[in-house]
Amino acid sequence: MSNNPIVKGKLVCVALNDAEQFNAMQAEFAEAPYKGAPQQPVLYFKPHNTWSTDGAVVEWAQVDGSPVEQMVVGASLAVVFGKECCRVSEAEALDYVEGYTLVHDFSLVEQNYYRPDIKGKCLDTSAPIGAAVVSVADPQALTVVTSVNGTVVSEMPVSQLVRGVAELISTISYIMTLQPGDVIAVGFPGQRAAVAQGDNVRSVIDGVTELNNTLGQ
Repeated sequence: MSNNPIVKGKLVCVALNDAEQFNAMQAEFAEAPYKGAPQQPVLYFKPHNTWSTDGAVVEWAQVDGSPVEQMVVGASLAVVFGKECCRVSEAEALDYVEGYTLVHDFSLVEQNYYRPDIKGKCLDTSAPIGAAVVSVADPQALTVVTSVNGTVVSEMPVSQLVRGVAELISTISYIMTLQPGDVIAVGFPGQRAAVAQGDNVRSVIDGVTELNNTLGQ
């Protein structure tokens, strides 16, 4: 299994941070089991067994010993921390960032967001992380473009996030101390792209960095 040297501690992902998805789900949030829209960031972890690299083949998932029929993928701008970050303000949050990269999150199809989907999110090699950590003056100005087999399937402006990069860093730093080498994937497109065995997935932040992976057969 291939792990990524950029991540040294934890990979924290933020769900439901695409404003288009969040707004479209307001009626659903009013019903059970939610009974109200989330008031805090919805977080999940991609543990060590999920970490992988640019250029790596991502294992096709199996459930109960049989290959699944479908997987999905989303891409996110990822914040890499350069120093310990604990209970910081939004104004000072970006001072703790070493740089930025990309994360692919390959998973099973998400059924709901009420509880963390451990089975669907913790698949081996399912979180490839970019090889380069790049300095960026304004992360809110970036757009993540993802293609499957050369066809664009999503364009995710960071400005479209419900909670921006600095706000997320500040909020999460009050939940947990963030250490050097920790990574936050700040938000994925609400509509994940379906992928099949053998597909090639490429995500790009134009002029900044890119991430390429292939689904196993």
